[in-house]
Parts: sequence; structure tokens; C-alpha cells
Amino acid sequence: MWHVTLSVSGEEAPLRDVRRGLEQLAHDHPFLLAGRYANDHAEIRYWEEARDLHDAAAVALRLWGEHRASAKLPPWEIVGLEVIGRETYHRRVAEGCGPYPAVPVGVHPF
Repeated sequence: MWHVTLSVSGEEAPLRDVRRGLEQLAHDHPFLLAGRYANDHAEIRYWEEARDLHDAAAVALRLWGEHRASAKLPPWEIVGLEVIGRETYHRRVAEGCGPYPAVPVGVHPF
């Protein structure tokens, strides 16, 4: 398992549309843990089952584009990607250096 953080950004879009799109993405992609959003950027975190880091990164780089139409996501570009193994993720969290503090699973504003 790989922990993926995907950051996207672009021109401003109505917050309700961004939220609705991310909620649909969470429905379509059942491993989505959390999404944070603003009117010009978003970040999603999820677990990816993949053979290796290369496969996990490839899936992550396609995720936004492949779901753009079906989830009605904004036409934003990927501006950041982090893919780390489960052990690294848990070590970072234990050291207090992990991803942003846990929030309830789902989609939330920044």
C-alpha cells in the first residue's frame, strides 16, 4: 500500500462546485481518505494498492484527468505529488512529521 497526496491548482472555481466534484471523486475512488479544497486549489490523500512506487505514481498522475468529466472536477493541473510507503507514512505520523493532522474522512475546506 502506498499513501498518495495529490495537489492540484488552477483558475478559481465556485467552492460548491469544487466540493461537489471532490465528493463525487471520493464516491468513485473508494480509497480516498480526505480532500481539502479552496476555490483555486485542492489536495487529496488516499491509499493506493499498487505493485510498486512507479505504478502508484502512474495511477495518481492519471486520477484527476480520468475523473475530471465524470466527477465534474475543475480543469486544474497537478502541481504536486507525494507517494510514500506505508511504513514511511506511519513513521512520519509517529514522529509528528506526517501529513496534515487527521480530520474526519471526507472533503473539507482548507
